[in-house]
Amino acid sequence: MMVLITGACGGLGRAMASECARRGFALFLTDICELGLESIQQGLTRQYGVMVYTHVCDITNEQQVAAMFERISGMEQKPGMLLNIAGIDHEGGFAALPEDRIIDIVRLNIEATLRVTHAALTVRDRAKRFIIVNVSSLASLYPMPLKATYAASKRFLLDFSIALGQELKHENVSVMALCPGGLPTTDEALQGIAAQGLWGSLTTNGLGLVARRTISRALAGRRVYIPGLVNRMLSILGAFAPPALVARLLHRRWQHAQSQWLPSLQ
Repeated sequence: MMVLITGACGGLGRAMASECARRGFALFLTDICELGLESIQQGLTRQYGVMVYTHVCDITNEQQVAAMFERISGMEQKPGMLLNIAGIDHEGGFAALPEDRIIDIVRLNIEATLRVTHAALTVRDRAKRFIIVNVSSLASLYPMPLKATYAASKRFLLDFSIALGQELKHENVSVMALCPGGLPTTDEALQGIAAQGLWGSLTTNGLGLVARRTISRALAGRRVYIPGLVNRMLSILGAFAPPALVARLLHRRWQHAQSQWLPSLQ
């Protein structure tokens, strides 16, 4: 099987690529970072001996995505799994952020994910099973002040994944939403986790473990995966608590956390 991974140069993308290569899957990796793709390709080919294709692509650009899938449609082996890893968040309150940063979140997390998913479904081998994993977030389960656009974009992906999975299950397509808590993917992410103190530590997930369990659950046909016992417990509690109360508590938490670390990012 060949696995198509967007955002392959990020921390989670790299972890997913390594896990898929470890299982012997061929890879088609895409990202906007050419040097990063070359590094991953060389490393995985050398370590696991699998076939690794790369394609530099800004998936928010319609023409670039069309060109990438034109290349894929001409390949003998078509992707059997799509991992929509690419995503973005800009920390800060809605009114405090520049408008272009707010729109960036929606364009990448929602618009680009839909574009890639639709194209992948078009070129798939309909005689074989096709698996889609969309990276949502634990944030998708709650109304989150100070992360309102990000959380809402991830809620879209969660609902979209569940609905699309039901829509296409009779066409041998399965869709899973991955809803992790914190992930130690970048220096900025690590600062954010540290600023949250104990809760940051408790809700953070290791990249390797998340990658391994995500692929296993996707292959098993799961619809939603929330890594970590604490995160699963929080998801249950959040489902029963009044949204206004949840929003008030989360606002207090994020207001304190961002006051600790956002100044260092300016």
